[in-house]
Amino acid sequence: MEAARARARGCSRRAFLSSGVISGVIAGVCPAALEARSETFRTFGSDWKRYADPATEFEVYRLTQPEYSSYLPAYYSRLIARREDFLLFSNDRTGSLQPFLMDLKGGAQHQIAEAEALDRESLSLTSDERSFCFFDGATLKQVNLRTLRQREVYSVPSGWRRCPGISLTGDGQYALFGEGRPPGSRLRAVHLRSGAANTVVQVPFELSHPMARPRRAQILYRQGEKAIWLTNSDGAQNRKLPVAEGRLGPVRWSPDGRTVLYLHFPEETTQLNTLRELTPDQNQDKLISKTSQFVHFGCNGNASVFVGASKNKASPTILLLLRVTHRELTLCEHAASNAADVAPVFSPNSQRIYFESDRHGKPAIYRMAVEKLVESTEETD
Repeated sequence: MEAARARARGCSRRAFLSSGVISGVIAGVCPAALEARSETFRTFGSDWKRYADPATEFEVYRLTQPEYSSYLPAYYSRLIARREDFLLFSNDRTGSLQPFLMDLKGGAQHQIAEAEALDRESLSLTSDERSFCFFDGATLKQVNLRTLRQREVYSVPSGWRRCPGISLTGDGQYALFGEGRPPGSRLRAVHLRSGAANTVVQVPFELSHPMARPRRAQILYRQGEKAIWLTNSDGAQNRKLPVAEGRLGPVRWSPDGRTVLYLHFPEETTQLNTLRELTPDQNQDKLISKTSQFVHFGCNGNASVFVGASKNKASPTILLLLRVTHRELTLCEHAASNAADVAPVFSPNSQRIYFESDRHGKPAIYRMAVEKLVESTEETD
């Protein structure tokens, strides 16, 4: 990894095409199509800055400038290419919040779509990494990464509003999200190619953050901080899962899809937040470990190591937690005004972590190498 790059500067779409910085995306691109969009979509140089963390002296890279706001998508979305060639994110450096790709080999940032009302958390790569999806207001859009052609897939019907959260199925064929209308909501599955929408299940509350189960035709979704539910993709066997009493923090599938990993926030604030694991097929819930007040977490490729963001005001840090020993290791300070926004995630091979913080000004994206601490893994999807 090189030292900090020069300050970002605007450059042309032609420079983007000739640079070959994102080989997996650029291969087979139509130059004429991209050149035609050069006045709308801009490319910027690297903003990377390397520094030694004040608490641990470990090396950290800030990947975006804190003079403008940059955001990672939802923690359960596909946001980093398998080979870690590029990162999908959003920022407002062009005057409004727009989708961007960052070349993770050199740091260049490429605007890749134009949105009027981008839901920054809705950004997600498809499983083949040839396109990505996002919600622009009430409209679901898909963008081909080779041509940057953008098309409307689906719009939320009048009288309905979209519920929080959206994810794509592992095969990249469907988008999953909720639509609400008093007194309840419905879970929708929209086919990305045809735009056909199907109601999976209807519930008498606002559902949120649906996530397809890896290698199983099932969908997990939330009922606020109260409960998590599991349904078959055809709506059969819709049921509430047995979780520990208290409030639910972030929830995610384990990489192999066998268990649900979640943070548990006890009602008694003097108690520690815990990381827990639920096995839906056996209706078994168990403690993985107490934490140093994690409010968000990620896991490596085999769920043997966790990365968490602590809300401890005296020690606002990011830590690694080993499943086997329950031991924690402090990686760096996040010093974010809201620890829940840090949302650390592992790279696909578990050798780096990415997170978000406003410690230096506006929200920015950070990266830290952990290959000396965590074994390499392969993606299980």
